[in-house]
Amino acid sequence: MQADPCNGHDSGRLKLLTFNMQVGLQTQRYSHYLSRAWRHALPSAGARTGLASAAELVRGFDFVAIQEADAGSLRTRFVNQIEYLAEHGGYAHHGFGVTRDLRPMARHCLGFLSRHPARIIDDHALPGLLPGRRALQVELEVGGASLQVFVVHLALGQGTQRQQLHHIAELVSPEQPTVIMGDFNCDSASLRRHPALRRAGFWIADDTPLTYPSWSPRRSIDHILLSPALELHRLQALPPTLSDHLPLTAEIGLRPQRLPS
Repeated sequence: MQADPCNGHDSGRLKLLTFNMQVGLQTQRYSHYLSRAWRHALPSAGARTGLASAAELVRGFDFVAIQEADAGSLRTRFVNQIEYLAEHGGYAHHGFGVTRDLRPMARHCLGFLSRHPARIIDDHALPGLLPGRRALQVELEVGGASLQVFVVHLALGQGTQRQQLHHIAELVSPEQPTVIMGDFNCDSASLRRHPALRRAGFWIADDTPLTYPSWSPRRSIDHILLSPALELHRLQALPPTLSDHLPLTAEIGLRPQRLPS
């Protein structure tokens, strides 16, 4: 899908993309987790080419949530991948939060790109035994209205995931339209039955696309959750690119509000 951000602005809709880019390691089969493991610490010849491809991928969207990027270290030849994507994708607004700082080898981070004015409200550390899981809380201004977006990357363990989701749901302002998007490392059924998300009214599409592994998708672990004030017009996974996750896109809009009788 080649999205046109201008159409999204004119119609009052937003085109969203969430992508676990796996630092652009170009994983294409299970064996690459071993044979290309060295790329987690050292630069590779194709790293810059892959990043240029990622910039083309993100170009057509209004707001992009990125997981597993690098904020500038040895393995990326000290290129901040979020800043690179913002510059080469034509985004006026961007931000990032470092999740694990392993300099000089690696600086893991979450980030976002936006064509609308946006700012980080907070960079939340999420509960868990191992540090490094975080959620970026972003306030997005769209046509005079405010949209709250949480960019997340959750833990692998189910118990920790439930704690992290509860923590995020507690941060949400019920009066403000909100999107929670990213790599949840769990399926849609787990999200639908989570009590804090249910109380807050968050919902997810019935048919959520499979996104992992990218070369033969069997699991739906990348998601875009919407608060009741938002409606979904389109949801789809994009073809494989430079990661072990497929990018997930959505087109959303505000639901018409009923006037009091």
